[in-house]
Amino acid sequence: MNALQFEAVKVALKQDKTGFVLTLNIHPDELPEELIRDYVGSRYGVAMVRIEDDETARKYDNRVKQSGILCRSREFQYWLHETGKTETITEEDAVEYIYRACGIRSRSELNGNIAAKEKFDSMVSEYDEWRQDQEPF
Repeated sequence: MNALQFEAVKVALKQDKTGFVLTLNIHPDELPEELIRDYVGSRYGVAMVRIEDDETARKYDNRVKQSGILCRSREFQYWLHETGKTETITEEDAVEYIYRACGIRSRSELNGNIAAKEKFDSMVSEYDEWRQDQEPF
């Protein structure tokens, strides 16, 4: 199983007969898909690092939404084809490329899988650089 990473806020801590119950508030864009799908009662090894008040809050990017928009973009499809990443200029090929490039089976993994986030962000940066060098599409 992949390591899960997300920012959370401690909401409550109480004790019951089995131990302590820690309640966390997780931003919807940070909630890993694996955590949603796993059954109640699943066990996790947890490491937590406190974020100090003077640290900048993380910007929440919804990569799932962004990837959907990109895959429907004719310009993005053209870029994938022009750079040899896909054989045709279609939404389906764009989706398949993102799956392959990010090592995922579903775009929903882009919000929880750290490695996939990094690969997706790198791909978007490469695409943005290409766009800056192009005439208006």
